[in-house]
Amino acid sequence: MTTIAVIDTGICNLRSVTKALETVGATPLVVRSPAELTAANAGGLVLPGVGALRDCVASLRATGLAESVRAWIAADRPFLGVCLGMQALFEHSEEGDVTGLGIFPGRVVRFRRPPELKIPHMGWNTVSFVQPRSPLAVSLSPNSDAFYFVHSFHCVPADRALVLAECDYGGTFCAALARGRVFATQFHPEKSQAKGLQIYRNFSAVSAAQIQALGRTGTP
Repeated sequence: MTTIAVIDTGICNLRSVTKALETVGATPLVVRSPAELTAANAGGLVLPGVGALRDCVASLRATGLAESVRAWIAADRPFLGVCLGMQALFEHSEEGDVTGLGIFPGRVVRFRRPPELKIPHMGWNTVSFVQPRSPLAVSLSPNSDAFYFVHSFHCVPADRALVLAECDYGGTFCAALARGRVFATQFHPEKSQAKGLQIYRNFSAVSAAQIQALGRTGTP
C-alpha cells in the first residue's frame, strides 16, 4: 500500500479525499507542516481545497508548505492538486487579486459566460482528455466521462502543453493539467463516483511506480 500525503490547509475536504484514497488501496496521511511531510515517507502528495484561494495560499505560506510543494513539484515527484489545489499553482488569480505559488505560468480568471449559464459552474460535466495516454487518464474515456465541478474561476495556463483535459461550459476551459508526474484537476474526483475513484487509483499507481523505480520508500 502506497502512502500518500494529503495537505491540510484548514479549508479542504479532507475526509472525502482520504476516504477515496483508502478505497483505491492507498494509505493517506494528513500533513500540516514540512516536518510532517518529510516524516510521512510518502510516495505521492495531494493538495485539495475548497473555498477561497486566498485562504488556501495563505495557509501554505504560513506553515512553510508552499516551499515544500514547490520543491516536490520541481523534483517531479507524484503530485495531485484538486480544485483550489490546481488554482494555487499559477501566478495570479482574479479571486481577491491573489498571488499564487507561481509554479506554472498563467492565471486564474472568473467565468465570463452568458446570463443563462449559472456561476458557479456546479454539477456534472463531460471532460475531454487532450492527453489520453497520460497515466492519470488510464481506463477513462477520452471524451465522454463526466466529473463533478464546483467553481466560479478557472485556470488559463500560459503553456498550452500543460493542458491534460478540457471541459465546455459556454466555452472551453482547462479542466486538468499534467507535466511529468505532476497533475491537477479543477473537478473534484472524490465527488465523482467511479470515474473519480479511477483518477485516485491512477495517481496511486503513479506514486507506487516511482517508489518501485527508486527501489525504496520515502523522501529522496
